[in-house]
Amino acid sequence: MKVVISGFYGLGNTGDEAILEAIIDNLRQELDSPDITVFSLSPEETAKTHNVKSIFRGWKQDFKGKVRALRQANLLISGGGGLLQDTYPTKFLFGPLPYYLLIVFLAKLCGTKVMFFSQGIGPVNSRWGKTLMKMFANMADFVTVRDQYSKDLLHKLGVTKPETIVTSDIVFAFHRKEDTSCMDSLPQLERRDNLVAVSVRPWFEKVKQFEQMAEILDELIEQRGITPVFVPMEGHHDDKASRDVMKHMKHADKCHILGTDFTPNQYLNFIGQCQMTIGMRLHALIFSTLTGVPHIGFSYDKKVESLLKRSGMWDYSAVLEEIDSAKLTQNALTLLDNREEHSQVVQANAAQLRAEAMRNLDLLKEKFVYTK
Repeated sequence: MKVVISGFYGLGNTGDEAILEAIIDNLRQELDSPDITVFSLSPEETAKTHNVKSIFRGWKQDFKGKVRALRQANLLISGGGGLLQDTYPTKFLFGPLPYYLLIVFLAKLCGTKVMFFSQGIGPVNSRWGKTLMKMFANMADFVTVRDQYSKDLLHKLGVTKPETIVTSDIVFAFHRKEDTSCMDSLPQLERRDNLVAVSVRPWFEKVKQFEQMAEILDELIEQRGITPVFVPMEGHHDDKASRDVMKHMKHADKCHILGTDFTPNQYLNFIGQCQMTIGMRLHALIFSTLTGVPHIGFSYDKKVESLLKRSGMWDYSAVLEEIDSAKLTQNALTLLDNREEHSQVVQANAAQLRAEAMRNLDLLKEKFVYTK
């Protein structure tokens, strides 16, 4: 079976690279020697890392290569992740939403089946974005989404033609490989049984959360002697955000920041060795769920809230604009002091989410294997 995968790949975003790795590993596990091509902004690196074919995803380079790949493919997998959204500026044919939908349109012109795979939908607020969704998303042959919110939003936007089924983020089916590279990069650690993983990201002009995170971490250092370790899930962007938090801390000298060049698997293994995670990035929280690590989320988007509800940690978390530092500090102390109990809750929910993630593959085989 020949498959083309389209997504936000090749830019070093840990969450998206984890999605790609999970899709490829599971396709190879579930299908008989699939022929995989990935549209990437770093095609040489993507090809080398995953042993796949890769074509530059931008329109201005190798358009014929993209057409050729789609014509030869049995299936275009669009996803996973939050591809279909207009949080970032969406102009006539520029922005994430038009790009991913036009790839779908191109696939259909080439006679190729299309599956939106384990996607998180939205937000889609612009009039043009809504028009594009109704025009092009309805061309998909089948859709799986990672939460009920995404399915409801699709229907609200008028995307009703393709059958849509709620599963979970494909990263819940990630093939974890033992790797201690992140921990090995911190030889200065005096202890390894008191680590709290921290994930922060820039979010437009909002900065108050950096001060709030600093207050919480300072209190946890003073009351429980934790060692915060920042996990930069998107390179220099998250590295800078981490340092912005530390600028507000009294005990910044107790903190560490991991390097920005680790793989998704390496970050996953590190988070799995922590006592707790406090974070913004969706996939830092997914990694925590996967490894049974209790977590507190700063929800800047519905996708984060949806995940936290499914992992069992929403009652300990908060919407970004409604953070109460004192309350979240108390929640963190509760999770630390009763870690085993909460870890069991997370592990039970992770098992269910993994089963739902694997359903993406079952449905793909049911709908598309040996068909064109």
